Amino acid sequence: MSVTGLPPYDDSNVFARILRGEIPATKVHEDDHALAFRDINPQTPVHVLVIPKGRYVSLADFSASASEAEIAGFWRAVGKVAKDLGLEGAGYRVLTNMGEDGGQEVPHFHVHIFGGRRIGRMVPRAE
Repeated sequence: MSVTGLPPYDDSNVFARILRGEIPATKVHEDDHALAFRDINPQTPVHVLVIPKGRYVSLADFSASASEAEIAGFWRAVGKVAKDLGLEGAGYRVLTNMGEDGGQEVPHFHVHIFGGRRIGRMVPRAE
């Protein structure tokens, strides 16, 4: 188990393979700490994934294990991508899923940037 109690990082996950160049991606940003690319199944007109270049399973793993430079560089990349995509004026959503109940499908920490239309409520109201 990792420091967060989640399974250890799996180097065969799709995002690790994208980082190694084994799977193509439509990149919109890359720097020392992060890679941003268009989602292959977009849920909004603008749907970009931002992933850290390190081996982190989740947000909890990233925040506990990444260096200060990695954390700052990653979040700066998220903000830069949103700005470069022209999303700041109308607004956008940044989302990360963690674990099975949170809907995480790829065991590599990542955030989704959604924009290009009104998105609506984040989750249905509790009953």
